[in-house]
Amino acid sequence: MTGTKFHTNLIIAARIALAVAVFTVTSLAARAADSARTQLDEQCLACHSAEGLEMKLGDGGKLALQVDGAAFAKSVHSKIGCAVCHANTSFENHPPVKKKIASGREYSLGMNKVCANCHAPAVKLYEGSIHASLIRDGNSWAPSCTDCHSPHAVMAGATYNPAKGTPCSKCHDAVFTAYSGSVHGKATLACSNCHRAHDVGSPTAGDQVKNACLGCHEDAQDKHQKWLPNAKRHFDAVSCPACHSPQAKRKVDLRLYDNLAQQSVMEKAGVPQFESRARSADKKGAGLDAMALHSLLREFNRDVGDSKTTLRGRLEVSSGVEAHQLAPSTLAIRDCAKCHQQGADPFQSVTVSIVGPDGRPVRYGAQPEVLNSIISVDSLSGFYAIGGTRIKLLDWLLALAVMGGIGVPMGHMTIRWLFRKYAKKITGQADS
Repeated sequence: MTGTKFHTNLIIAARIALAVAVFTVTSLAARAADSARTQLDEQCLACHSAEGLEMKLGDGGKLALQVDGAAFAKSVHSKIGCAVCHANTSFENHPPVKKKIASGREYSLGMNKVCANCHAPAVKLYEGSIHASLIRDGNSWAPSCTDCHSPHAVMAGATYNPAKGTPCSKCHDAVFTAYSGSVHGKATLACSNCHRAHDVGSPTAGDQVKNACLGCHEDAQDKHQKWLPNAKRHFDAVSCPACHSPQAKRKVDLRLYDNLAQQSVMEKAGVPQFESRARSADKKGAGLDAMALHSLLREFNRDVGDSKTTLRGRLEVSSGVEAHQLAPSTLAIRDCAKCHQQGADPFQSVTVSIVGPDGRPVRYGAQPEVLNSIISVDSLSGFYAIGGTRIKLLDWLLALAVMGGIGVPMGHMTIRWLFRKYAKKITGQADS
């Protein structure tokens, strides 16, 4: 037993020694690799850490080539080193004398393709974003990867400070200032909580605002039903900031809507027609009146064939800045008279809109009187109830439309019944 036990212990000791040896060799190899990579990076930084290092560009601008070594050492990219992103650069041919760069923007967009080598899922999301769409449309200010993530000082997402708005505030300073003083800003929520990090969509398109709010406030509609009449209709036709940004100016937006497809009408890419048609209908340039609006709808119905283009009204705030000035729920508007009275402020500002190719709405001004026209009965049906705005003319128009909708089939059925009764009487007389 003693010999067997000794033999077993010897085997265990040998296995432990082997494991230690393997671990030691692996660690040494890793350190050697790190050392080699660090030496290569140091060679790059020997030149690129020089203050004021830059390159002249074809458009007359300059491309900064200086890299802060300390910042790079703290970045997540320091682990992969310079050569991974700059694989086309070698010491044998550096700097490339013949290489010409037209502009800093061209260089940034070209380097963005390198990001996809490691960050393919994020880049794919970005390609479907409003930011990428703007770049494809030629917008020179729309952000690319390196505008939000400094390539030589990029930090892990967890290190971003939402209170500083990094990196959104670089472009959206006015919106971020409004957000900072809001209930969300004081809770230090990150912008990406509402707008997502890479696949940023147009916040005013479709139901994105409502869906973003309900992403956190899942039980909001149930809570509103306890005190708000027709809560579901309000959620469908009134944007959340319209009540939760009490100091904001509100307006009505009439969206072109395809009743058959059950979705908003979109501009055809490369063939924008909405604005030109609206201007053509608005001959006086004073905003679309009832007849001009009718003419505009007729033009779109001529294009879509069997589908029926109508208008779907929605109550919104006037700007993106106001949409971010959200107050605590205790300060939200609860006074029905703010909207449900004749001459209410939100109904004095009206726009007509269509969804643009990039998802953002394209708007055109309309006269407030269009809300009192027969054309508006259908457009307001999504959020209007008889007596809701205390506009008597609109009440009568909607009542007549409802009565007409009921009266026509009932009248038709009555005529058919009388005709059949008369026909039977004539047939009976003929048989006798």
